[in-house]
Amino acid sequence: MNKIDKNISRIISSALKEDVGNGDITTKATISKSKKAVGKFLVKADGVIAGLEIAKAVFKTVDPKIQFEIKIKDGSKVKYGDVAAIVWGKAQSLLTAERTSLNILQRMSGIATSANAYAEKVKHTKAKVIDTRKTVPGLRTLDKMAVKLGGCANHRIGLYDMFLIKDNHIEVAGSITKAIEACVKYNKKHRTKFKIEVETKNLKEVEEALKTKADIIMLDNFEADEMKKAVKIINGKCKVEASGGVNLETIKKIAETGVDYISVGALTHSVKALDISLEITI
Repeated sequence: MNKIDKNISRIISSALKEDVGNGDITTKATISKSKKAVGKFLVKADGVIAGLEIAKAVFKTVDPKIQFEIKIKDGSKVKYGDVAAIVWGKAQSLLTAERTSLNILQRMSGIATSANAYAEKVKHTKAKVIDTRKTVPGLRTLDKMAVKLGGCANHRIGLYDMFLIKDNHIEVAGSITKAIEACVKYNKKHRTKFKIEVETKNLKEVEEALKTKADIIMLDNFEADEMKKAVKIINGKCKVEASGGVNLETIKKIAETGVDYISVGALTHSVKALDISLEITI
């Protein structure tokens, strides 16, 4: 990633404003403006690194004159003791940018590490592991970027880029058929081509959805045996997504049922940050 887009720039600016406020008073009080220093991003746990480009942008936002050298490419596996990047310049700038850069880097690397573990479990199948909208408000761009760097794929980005008919939509609309027909009508009226996905709870609902123009049928909390039956009923007429009850212990069995996608909310809503520190010396 050679250029930081406007959305990421807004995230960085907001994070720095939240942390720095009117100024880093401790650093200003204890460190002279002329003091120079070097910092090393030290990896303290095995995993997948993600977010170094963002961390670099944090430092450049604080001080454009800061130098930042990435030693390990985003998306690469790392081990304890690796130096992921080196940063140097004014000590005040390094200390002011330290926490925001680490918060982003540790979270993104934690997501990428988890995503890689899930991707490894299903690599012998056709199934793709995808994320959800269960992200930290305001950080979705970074969360979903980390998912991809870890080897998984992104589902819809928000409410605006795909129809996803859930149980509450079906309840209010009256039925699966009525809800899907309304989405088809919306596409026609607005001359859009948004894909239509619908959630199903049982095989009867799968059969109903199959008679419509759904692009993806979601199997929500199906047992593996029922999932196999659903995949057989659908028989390639549309894509199939498995959702609910997915973890590292269950995902292999789910993938082997023949589904196309497996959504995992835990990729972004239950993140264990990867342990990374910034060691600064003069």
